[in-house]
Amino acid sequence: MNEIMLFVEIVLFFSLILLIKKIIGKSGLFAWIGIATVLAEIQVTKCVTIFGVSATLGNVLFASNFLVTDILRECYSQEDAKKGVLISALGGLFFILFSIITPIFIPNEFDLTHNALKVVLSLTPRITISSILMLIIANYSDVFIYDFLHKKFKGKKMWLRNNISTIFCNCLENFFFTFLAFLGMYSISELLMIAVSTCIIETLIALCDTPFLYLAKKISNK
Repeated sequence: MNEIMLFVEIVLFFSLILLIKKIIGKSGLFAWIGIATVLAEIQVTKCVTIFGVSATLGNVLFASNFLVTDILRECYSQEDAKKGVLISALGGLFFILFSIITPIFIPNEFDLTHNALKVVLSLTPRITISSILMLIIANYSDVFIYDFLHKKFKGKKMWLRNNISTIFCNCLENFFFTFLAFLGMYSISELLMIAVSTCIIETLIALCDTPFLYLAKKISNK
């Protein structure tokens, strides 16, 4: 079931990115980055088993931001891609403030969500701080690697540029994020298992985003 949901999530979210680009354009892509960052920070608190290995959720949403920054670089400019990374970082910072402020409010007798929110949001400051740090490093790395390869290949071999930059930066982000966010909560062997298995899943997701990058470029050409 989880494997099916993973592919549904990939197709749904990546297709939505193309739809937003076609209807709204660059500003819609910037909006997606901010929204996806916040939703991913919530989703990453859940651990699941996919293809027989343990991994955190949020992989598709985090990967979607790599796809969007590649689209911004390919269809607009490197400065737009950098701006997308900044928006992602700001979205994470705002979510930290939200996760700190919300549990402080004292619930009344009609409240049904305080305890559940407290459990989820109590995890998020450390997770979000770790995520923001790695998002900034990995996303900026993605922008620069993609731009370097774009110039090296003179705008050709987009599939290769996309996969090299996305897979490397996705795995970089995931591996260090796992240890920064969950060290002390899981054993070292469990952290390694989560990091490696999530890298495998994110590599699969990165390979799946290549056709969507070509479709985004085709939309731009039209």
